[in-house]
Amino acid sequence: MEGYLAVAAVVLAGVLLVTAAMVARRLVAPRAVTAAGRTTYESGVDPVGTGWAQSQVRYLSFAFLYVVFAVDAVYLFPWALVLRDSSLGLASLVEVLVFVGVVLLGLVHAARRGLLRWDLR
Repeated sequence: MEGYLAVAAVVLAGVLLVTAAMVARRLVAPRAVTAAGRTTYESGVDPVGTGWAQSQVRYLSFAFLYVVFAVDAVYLFPWALVLRDSSLGLASLVEVLVFVGVVLLGLVHAARRGLLRWDLR
């Protein structure tokens, strides 16, 4: 029962924080609607032309490379911290080797596509 009370307390605290933030926004935010307030604003530059712009696909490749390194760090650091525990055994080592193999496969794929070069022309 204590576990349920802790979860209920965390959920209640989250709901109260969101509600408090919404009430504070309602109290502080300006209510006067102006023509300038309704225009599109992008990094201090007035919008010019149409709203459609073609983005480059290479940004997707950078996102893929980031995921490879971020997931690697998220899973390997905690595993390295508990490595001293002798009860992990051979199964844990095999699981981590499989994981590192998958991450290296992603890294090899990125290298073959040329994502690890500095000059991306």
